[in-house]
Amino acid sequence: MSPAVSRTARRIGLALLMLLLALAGLGYWLGTREPADPPARAAAAAPGTAHGPDESGQITRGRYLAALGNCMGCHTAARDPGQPSGRGALYAGGDALVTPYGRFHAPNLTPDREHGLGNWTQDDFWRALRHGKRPDGSLLYPAFPYTSYRHLTRADADALFAYLQSLPAVPRPNIDHELSFPYSLRPLLAYWRALYFRADAPLPSAGDTEASPQWLRGRYLTEGLAHCAECHTARNPLGALRGDAPLGGAMMPGQGWYAPPLTGEPGTGLGNWAEQDIAELLRTGLSQHGFAAGPMAESVRNGFQHASEADAKAIAHYLKRLPAGPPPAPSAVPDYGVMAQGSKLYEGLCLQCHQAKGEGFMPAWPALVGNPGVLAKAPDNLIRLVLDGGFAPATPAHPRPHGMPPFGPTLSDADIAAVATYVRNSWGNSASPVTLPEVRRVRDRLR
Repeated sequence: MSPAVSRTARRIGLALLMLLLALAGLGYWLGTREPADPPARAAAAAPGTAHGPDESGQITRGRYLAALGNCMGCHTAARDPGQPSGRGALYAGGDALVTPYGRFHAPNLTPDREHGLGNWTQDDFWRALRHGKRPDGSLLYPAFPYTSYRHLTRADADALFAYLQSLPAVPRPNIDHELSFPYSLRPLLAYWRALYFRADAPLPSAGDTEASPQWLRGRYLTEGLAHCAECHTARNPLGALRGDAPLGGAMMPGQGWYAPPLTGEPGTGLGNWAEQDIAELLRTGLSQHGFAAGPMAESVRNGFQHASEADAKAIAHYLKRLPAGPPPAPSAVPDYGVMAQGSKLYEGLCLQCHQAKGEGFMPAWPALVGNPGVLAKAPDNLIRLVLDGGFAPATPAHPRPHGMPPFGPTLSDADIAAVATYVRNSWGNSASPVTLPEVRRVRDRLR
């Protein structure tokens, strides 16, 4: 190579290096910048500010907001033998959230000065909710759903903070996240945020829907405080919510549950539900179409059962006006022998509760006809309930809900695949057959 060519190659290489460094710097800046916030007075007066049955004080409203957002679900440990109640101290830190990237540990939110929020200000708390940043400016992992909480008003954020500051301080140390490489490198979050996060991103537009006060209210609660998209929207390989099918249903990574579509598909979504059905499920855990199970049962137990009637109806109103997703692909015809085996098992084990035509007997036993949990694209929830059984959440409307016994100890994988295939393809239901590998995968996860 001649000296002139060598010099030219070095210059090109240096220029490319400078360009890459400039792009890296730009990406980091985009991922860490904070757009201007709305004035506090305007934010406080913004439409859709959440309210509970009692508006007498900020702490009371904050308690209502914390319930509706199910903050307890992550920030309170389900079990703690050292506590009289048997579960962790309220908001003193929760159990691990298992994800494909590792285990996240929700921190202590009590006003303890060493381990909790005792040294935080209102502005610090607002910055965490809206911008996903700690008081020292370091970036929070989006396992904390600031990707949804960015839509909260300043007034609601301040009420939440006032409530958390009113709690007893609990000196429970926080647990460090246990993440695999490179996800453990927190500064890399800046580049994730540059690609997928904007603190000032607008809420979904009304489109052709009339933006009534009830619709606006439902949008604010669904997309913000209740953070429904965090479970019910599919994610890309880097964990960002996909924008092509919002609220269109998704497997919950690391959890083994399928969050069904909240859009208008008949059968698999909410197309056959009335607004009252949705509101009833939120407040009681039951509806004529099924009951809340798994993480949704927890959301009802900790949160939605405390929703005011107006708020539950607003969420239902908003969801019923979401467009339906694409129709599912035609399902394969189930094997005749499998259907015959499933029919025999159903008659012996299921018919007494769920009735001969799958119509159920409410409020004790839900219908299987048209049940989204039965017809879901991913049959994991159905398989899991057959294996492990389950209960609807206890609520004032149904303080002693009926449950389903576990059949995992007595039925083989082939039996479970057969009976699940049968209920997914009987009485007008139509869904893909359940396979042996699907049952084995769910059973192995539960061991």
